[in-house]
Amino acid sequence: MMKSLKLAALAAGVACAMPALAVDLTAISFGGASKEAQIKAFYSPFEEATGNKILAGEYNGEMARIKAMVDTNSVSWNLVEVESPELARGCDEGLFEPLDPAMFGDPAEFIDGAIQPCGVGFFVWSTVLAYNADKLSSAPSGWADFWDVEKFPGKRGLRKGAKYTLEFALMADGVAPNEVYEVLATREGVDRAFRKLDELKPHIQWWEAGAQPPQYLASGDVVMSSAYNGRIAAVQAESNLQVVWNGGIYDFDSWAIPTGAKNQELAKEFIAFSVQPEAQKVFAENIAYGPARKQAIDLLAPERLNVMPTTPENIKGQVAIDVVFWADYGEQLEQRFNAWAAR
Repeated sequence: MMKSLKLAALAAGVACAMPALAVDLTAISFGGASKEAQIKAFYSPFEEATGNKILAGEYNGEMARIKAMVDTNSVSWNLVEVESPELARGCDEGLFEPLDPAMFGDPAEFIDGAIQPCGVGFFVWSTVLAYNADKLSSAPSGWADFWDVEKFPGKRGLRKGAKYTLEFALMADGVAPNEVYEVLATREGVDRAFRKLDELKPHIQWWEAGAQPPQYLASGDVVMSSAYNGRIAAVQAESNLQVVWNGGIYDFDSWAIPTGAKNQELAKEFIAFSVQPEAQKVFAENIAYGPARKQAIDLLAPERLNVMPTTPENIKGQVAIDVVFWADYGEQLEQRFNAWAAR
């Protein structure tokens, strides 16, 4: 602790007395509203606290760009935002620096799964059941209702892919969220998921882009859809679209440091800064994604908590995406799904 305080004091002293020594960090994110929230919550406050400037860039998640930089020893990025499957794969392939979890706080203070060997989750998003309350006489309570086209007539929106879709099918067939991946890892479980999808297939309208579910719901093309929670929250002020958290699947976006990046210690300081409760609070106030640090949840206004995937009430019926499962089985399941969907 004393060492940390001395380092912080030294950093502050250097920033004030010798601004010429301030360092730029290049942080790469997915852009859009999330990037704007990151500027307000992380980049600007970090610059003010340390005197080190954050250069904000964007990409579309292309791992090939990171691999090319690492392979040619020409890494120009200090920090990169990655989703969990890419984080796990990049860590295995040596594209990201290993991180000491002790630098970021007690893992018990984070949502389970946030602290990984090569990355730290700084927000949580969920794929959930969303519905248009103007089109239904009663509210669905989970995926069993999503499959019940007699009680809830109308089209259903599902992402055109195996990931999430197979999990939801098993939940609709009575599998508990925390047992889904155990069941899906067996041949019988996969067959069971596809049999359940067969029941709903005539009623499905597939989506591929995150912007489509709220559009389909608002227009009445579908009465329910799987959707990213942030996309629904963004339009709730001008619509009657609602979310069912029960049976949702959540994932993290994490900070990682490309292998061979410069100024790694400062990059780690930034990561630690971004997961402080106050920074997490400001981020969540600017976009409807949940804090990875549990203490930040207590700092948010009650009305904001309603749209957060990480509050105790909203997360209790959800399951974390199993990154290892999808790394092991994803390719073969996507192939089978594509063949099934084309029939």
